[in-house]
Amino acid sequence: MTDTASAKKPHLTATELIAVVLDEGTFASWDQPVIDPDPNDAYASDLQRAREKTGVDESVLTGEGLIRGRRVAVVVSEFSFLAGSIGLSAADRIVAAIERATRAGLPLLAGPASGGTRMQEGTLAFLSMVKITAAVLAHRQAGLPYLVYLRHPTTGGVMASWGSLGHITVAEPGALLGFLGPRVYEALYGKPFPPGVQVAENLFDKGIIDAVVPPEQLPEILDRVLTVLLSSPVAPVVAPASLEVRPGSDAAWASIQISRNPRRPDLRQLLAWGAHDVLPLNGTGQGENDPALMLAMARFGDQGCIVLGHSRPRPSQDTKMGPASLREARRGMRLAEELGLPLLTVIDTAGAALSKEAEEGGMAGEIARSLLELIGVRSPTVSVLLGQGAGGGALALLPADRTIAAQHAWLSPLPPEGASAIVHRSIEFAPQMSEAQGVNVSSLYANGVVDHIVDERPDAASEGKAFCQRMAAAIEYELSTLRATPVDALLPKRVARYRGMGRLT
Repeated sequence: MTDTASAKKPHLTATELIAVVLDEGTFASWDQPVIDPDPNDAYASDLQRAREKTGVDESVLTGEGLIRGRRVAVVVSEFSFLAGSIGLSAADRIVAAIERATRAGLPLLAGPASGGTRMQEGTLAFLSMVKITAAVLAHRQAGLPYLVYLRHPTTGGVMASWGSLGHITVAEPGALLGFLGPRVYEALYGKPFPPGVQVAENLFDKGIIDAVVPPEQLPEILDRVLTVLLSSPVAPVVAPASLEVRPGSDAAWASIQISRNPRRPDLRQLLAWGAHDVLPLNGTGQGENDPALMLAMARFGDQGCIVLGHSRPRPSQDTKMGPASLREARRGMRLAEELGLPLLTVIDTAGAALSKEAEEGGMAGEIARSLLELIGVRSPTVSVLLGQGAGGGALALLPADRTIAAQHAWLSPLPPEGASAIVHRSIEFAPQMSEAQGVNVSSLYANGVVDHIVDERPDAASEGKAFCQRMAAAIEYELSTLRATPVDALLPKRVARYRGMGRLT
């Protein structure tokens, strides 16, 4: 949607947005009377006109209310008040609200719509973005959700501070979002800013924001987010039948061929048939979006978690995971850690991209950094070998407190054809190489790599929904079991688990 198209529909005021998002009649204002910073006559006149025009006393409204019965704090810009600009009084109001939400243990929804710093107040107003950012940091460090809804327009210092710090960030359709407003750009450089760049939909395509959502759909999205984030399981999960499954006698090469069936269920089907309240997230938040990796929030039973995993290419695609996918994966690891949620990684890849772009993008370094962060992430972790597990792209998502494997999953330094080419200078020995390397679930289980096996009857491609539901039950059980153990007890066990694998003495 273009700016012109979005302009046909009036943008909501702060009061209107609050009314749309919060349960009817639940909003309670936190705002205290503002103290103006000794304005000159012209600025005092501007403030007076803004108050008469909008009926509010500053460019932000703060308070609390309920979203589908859950208590949340809100900070919402009023753009009609001096273009939603942030001066010292507005900044103090924002900081007070964030700090109050942190003390009360409340999730916080920010709804900026602002041109940025209030020019009439100069450098001190500009510096106030630092104290707002510090308040957001403290809120996030307390393990509390910080959710952002970017509205039209959001630019300047607001976009460069509290507008871009959300755990999850969604935006209004057609919203103008950017660092430098187009009017300023044109005044400085004497030419218009390229069209279509600073638009919500383009930022979504580039992996900078998670979704583009009209205001009326926001309560549903927030409800799903809060359902996952605030889920508090009350009862242990009954052990699933899969906990008693033991490896079969399948040959490694037979499992590899089964895993390559394009009809085999992948992460998309696992979430569709086995999870609830699934909310896909999007990109690194830093201008990268690799379709080979999926990042989401979801619930398996009552167990909320962050999900990240390989996304099999569609039949029309020929994409392999590149460096950006692992930067997105590391965003998921940080989300799990900050929000106090378990992390679920799902492995199903024929291998990482081998290309000029991957090398120049730092593929090897990204695999290393993914391993480093995953081994040390301060959250319970479960990994799932769902199908193919080739190379460093698979290894980067493997380390976990518990590992579940589908019966015909496998893990190998390279696809067997590649291993055969290295050893025999021909791919014809791939079946023998797969057996010799111990890539299948039977070998992985015997060597302590896999803890829990989900059977296939006879393979997942022929019973997709039933298989995904069994896998989901196994995931729910493992997440539930791990959540009962303090993270400080999990971390040394996780490290010791991998230190002990394959030791010769």
